[in-house]
Amino acid sequence: MQLIGMLDSPYVRRVAISMRLMGIPFTHRAVSVFRHLAEFQSINPVVKAPTLMLDDGNTLMDSTLILDYLDTLYPERSLMPKTLPQRQHCLYLLGLALAAMEKSVQLIYEQQLRPEDKRHLPWQERVTSQLTAAYSALEQAMATLPPDINNMDQAGISIAVAWRFSRELLPQQLNWMDFPLLQQWSTQAEALPAFVATPFE
Repeated sequence: MQLIGMLDSPYVRRVAISMRLMGIPFTHRAVSVFRHLAEFQSINPVVKAPTLMLDDGNTLMDSTLILDYLDTLYPERSLMPKTLPQRQHCLYLLGLALAAMEKSVQLIYEQQLRPEDKRHLPWQERVTSQLTAAYSALEQAMATLPPDINNMDQAGISIAVAWRFSRELLPQQLNWMDFPLLQQWSTQAEALPAFVATPFE
């Protein structure tokens, strides 16, 4: 299998780290949706990262759908809890992490890609409030029932990936010191071999 996309995308990175933790062999192709548009279009005309090219030549896109497919393909290696209470909590954390990724991407596009005279401050303020809410809820969850660094699940991966992405690309957006438990989690996760082998680029 080939994973298409850049590792500065939290969606690509969460899939790559998950595949490493699941022991699924793959080749990573660093194709940018911006700099390598024609090449990406030849793989997936929708130009959506990540795209997973399967061994039979078919492709899948969207990180959550790709991970669902991999869980179906290798159910014994799934990074999702099996029992309902643990799974529900994991899905709650995962939803917050994915929201943080989405709101970070929206802010980056608004601030770095949209022409300055086209930017809409009320929209940026709304998205920033949503990003703050997502990380505030995650910080609270980390204080009550955090993921297990020694038994990394999909929520733990996605929280760490989202945090690194937001911190790197939106360094002035929030007061990041307000989230010490998330910073601690990120530091621990980024030291794991699967994260080290999948560096944020």
